[in-house]
Amino acid sequence: MIKELRNLFYLIVIFFFIFFTSKYYFSDENQKNSYRSFQSTNERIENYSVILPIIKGDTDNIIEYVDDDFGKNKKSYFFWELLKHDQK
Repeated sequence: MIKELRNLFYLIVIFFFIFFTSKYYFSDENQKNSYRSFQSTNERIENYSVILPIIKGDTDNIIEYVDDDFGKNKKSYFFWELLKHDQK
């Protein structure tokens, strides 16, 4: 009997929590406050964007291309043979 009452109490608490949370979230007052917050954030961004200095980019022509003979002088390594020599 106590177990059923406890489960019923939990269920009622969860129901009221969801009900009051959704009631507040969908209220007109909350929607107005959130809209005002978004508007003030947009105004602050616009004000700061006017103040920001514009820096000239210095990244032109920074890519250096490698010649095709890169693969010709490649030294080959024999990893497993190094391990075999190490075990002796």
